[in-house]
Amino acid sequence: MYAFVNEIETHLREKLIPFWEKLKDTEYGGYYGYMGYDLAVDTHYEKGCILNSRILWFFSNAYMLLGEEHLKDAAVHAYKFLKDYCIDYDNGGVYWSVTYDGKILDDTKHTYNQAFAIYALSSYYDAVKDEEALKTAKGLFNLIEEKCTDEYGYLEAFTRTFEPAGNDKLSENGVMADKTMNTLLHVFEAYTELYRVCHDEKVAGRLRFMLDVFKNKVYNEELGRQEVFFDSQYTPLIDLYSYGHDIETAWLLDRGLKVLGDSKYTEMFAPVTHALAENIYNHAFINGSVMNEAENGVDNTTRVWWVQAESIVGFINEAAKNPGDAEKYYKAAGDLWEYIKKYIIDKREGSEWFWSADADGNPDEKPIVEPWKCPYHNGRMCIEVIRRMKQ
Repeated sequence: MYAFVNEIETHLREKLIPFWEKLKDTEYGGYYGYMGYDLAVDTHYEKGCILNSRILWFFSNAYMLLGEEHLKDAAVHAYKFLKDYCIDYDNGGVYWSVTYDGKILDDTKHTYNQAFAIYALSSYYDAVKDEEALKTAKGLFNLIEEKCTDEYGYLEAFTRTFEPAGNDKLSENGVMADKTMNTLLHVFEAYTELYRVCHDEKVAGRLRFMLDVFKNKVYNEELGRQEVFFDSQYTPLIDLYSYGHDIETAWLLDRGLKVLGDSKYTEMFAPVTHALAENIYNHAFINGSVMNEAENGVDNTTRVWWVQAESIVGFINEAAKNPGDAEKYYKAAGDLWEYIKKYIIDKREGSEWFWSADADGNPDEKPIVEPWKCPYHNGRMCIEVIRRMKQ
């Protein structure tokens, strides 16, 4: 596995970091929001606030890992754009998107979006010790808890002034969901990072609340998977098995449990996170790669970039937890990396990863960069592998 880790570090240093640094918008701030499959950058495309938060998270963590000043500079650049243009200082919260020059474009306030800002700001605070960033993250935490929750869990979409709105941005597969596993997961992820840097017991209490929701409402113990889309009281709306989210959840819950340090919840979730990872290995890991999802029992065999990246981390996490199965899971992670190198990494100069490939390895001609296509999944995979296996 030594060569595997070295290859991933080289990929981070020589491919991912330079690619995203070159997208810095030195005129209007932030980072360009679109690169087509043809590798043409649209410098006047909208700037998604989730994309900017994820770039901020990426450079903050790359700086903490590698200690190079240009990475700090890149993080500061992303932070300044978030602070100056993405936050609504009148009504609270983070907008969905702004124009290339920072004007409000889509003023939807989505809980998912607030969560990613918390995630990024917490890491940025850890990287550069900017107290303003931590204060902003705590403010967004309080806003979510005040505006975006009910007795059952976390709500989804709102207008600019936090009136309820339709959840079209996080609903797929022909349903309109009142609540989603995806938003719950990333609020949990964000609060994990916030708690890690501030140790606020109110944050810890909400982590425990979300763990209870995962265990009692989201996790389907009979099937060993999560449900995805729900009504307002977490009744599932559709038979959907999201392979990528399950393997991502397996390691993100384990990370949250480690940061929380509550032995009761750690013991409660040991069989849950194991089952999530084991079932992905058994049902979705085919020919060295992980399929996308299964709806009504029918597999979607597309190999999506982020699913492959999260599966590497998930399998390495499972290997560390289960020494008896470590060889199996490390081999799976290595096989995934070989698949990514062959089919998902775009070998053209000036590119990054393809969005996805079909079952035969042919790339999908989707954008290389757009509001959802970011360095968060593949960059985080590289950072997690290095932290877990080299340092």
